[in-house]
Amino acid sequence: MARMNQVQGTSARKILPREQQVPRKEKIVNPRIRHNRDKALQMNLSYIFVLSLAAICTLFICVQYLQIQASITYKKNHIEKLEKELSDIKVKNNALEASINTYVDLDYIYQVATEELGMVYVNKDQVIMYDRVESEYVRQNEDIPEK
Repeated sequence: MARMNQVQGTSARKILPREQQVPRKEKIVNPRIRHNRDKALQMNLSYIFVLSLAAICTLFICVQYLQIQASITYKKNHIEKLEKELSDIKVKNNALEASINTYVDLDYIYQVATEELGMVYVNKDQVIMYDRVESEYVRQNEDIPEK
């Protein structure tokens, strides 16, 4: 049994020149069908206009898409740059705050407050704690209730 993809014989077929080829029988086609087929294959002015309009619209949409894509890319890069600047500013701010805090000498402040200004720490019996439910802030002109 022969396989389907095998070629019979050992040589290729010879192709005859066009003049010697036997013409094939053309199918008899209804003239109306032939006319419609020929008409469908022709390009008329309205077909070319619609086709060129569709191509122009497609080109316009593609250009707009590329512009929007470029704008988004630019904005992303700008945002990243601004975030980096913000991060650098935060680092500098924290470093300055730390350096300011190291210059503040709490012992010196205590010394000036007690020796030069005559200030003293309060005793526990001088602090009075009370709850006030009427308002969230204390008015200085009101009397402090006694225990």
